[in-house]
Amino acid sequence: MGYVRSIAFSPDGTHLASGSDDKSIRIWNLQTHQVSHILEGHESYVMSVAFTPDGEYLVSGSDDGTGRIW
Repeated sequence: MGYVRSIAFSPDGTHLASGSDDKSIRIWNLQTHQVSHILEGHESYVMSVAFTPDGEYLVSGSDDGTGRIW
């Protein structure tokens, strides 16, 4: 896991997403303090992460010039 560049709380407050220098996004369960998912696909640093208002999707932006909807 690299340096964390961005974090976002889910709308319901149960999860936290973190984007980092290792090109991954980790979804943390805030009740267990454990990583529940690791999302990979960007080719460079993950610079930003955000949940949609309904919490159904996570969006991310990367230094590779791409954005993704998860």
